[in-house]
Amino acid sequence: MDPPSEDLPLVSVVIPTYDRPAKLVTAVRSVAAQTYPNVELVVVDDASPSPAREVLEGGSFGGLRWRCVRHDRNQGANAARNTGIRESSGDIVAFLDDDDSWLPEYVDAQVTQFREGEDVGVALVGQRYTYDGRTTTVRIPTVGGDATRGLLEGEVSGTFSTMAVSRWVLERAGLPDEELPAWQDLDWQFRLSRHCSFAVDPRPLVVKGAGEYEQIKNAFEEKRDVSYPRLIEKHRDLAAEYDREREFVESLSVTLASSALTNGHAADARRFAFRALRLNPLLFRAWTLLLLALIPSWLYQAVIATRRRVIRLRN
Repeated sequence: MDPPSEDLPLVSVVIPTYDRPAKLVTAVRSVAAQTYPNVELVVVDDASPSPAREVLEGGSFGGLRWRCVRHDRNQGANAARNTGIRESSGDIVAFLDDDDSWLPEYVDAQVTQFREGEDVGVALVGQRYTYDGRTTTVRIPTVGGDATRGLLEGEVSGTFSTMAVSRWVLERAGLPDEELPAWQDLDWQFRLSRHCSFAVDPRPLVVKGAGEYEQIKNAFEEKRDVSYPRLIEKHRDLAAEYDREREFVESLSVTLASSALTNGHAADARRFAFRALRLNPLLFRAWTLLLLALIPSWLYQAVIATRRRVIRLRN
């Protein structure tokens, strides 16, 4: 990294981590490779069996300023993020999961977006998903500007690794909810959107690999039994304020149906697809998920495997 200029805001990068040493080193190296010069890194070790500090002390990260904070006990990803926020000092806070990585221009792109207007408090970029090193999907956020309505309607937002937040809006909206086992990023974005506008750079500057590790998250059952009802309870009044209650529940239901199908819970996939269709019988994605949930599990997995082989051949 080049020496920072005095007129460049400090960007604090927070990486929560738990027991993924190789992935963590890759993530940290992607932070060290940023073209933007004024960056500090706070790694929060959520009580990993192999301490993250020992893993990183053996690495070479150029001139990157970094430090590691360790929890005495495992508390979950959002608690780790909140520890990192409290330990950070930058005007902008960016987040990176330990199984993701950034392209070198990521931080520079986010800082540029905050200069688009004084009311911009959240900056998002696109994300590229890979499997065995091959690109499978590119996800581009569509919730720029006044994002609340779009979030309620299920428009594409972004994961923690794709978002940076200004300190001033973070202080107004509060920290991520540590009680949610899933959809923590979406919940926080609802709250952040009440205080600022969102800026979007469509370039896929974040890379997420699949097939080797699971994310820092709990089981599908917790998403179904805890996060889904809690998110509806927390934001139903907001949805009513925007006259988007139906769209809000419909969007969460079809997303949960997709997650159920991916995790092998066909009955739940059918149940939540039906729930979405009762709210909107014309919802094509819900019909697709319902049909996929009706075929035998072995056949669905064969379809997914075939799709991955086709992607490899195309690449």
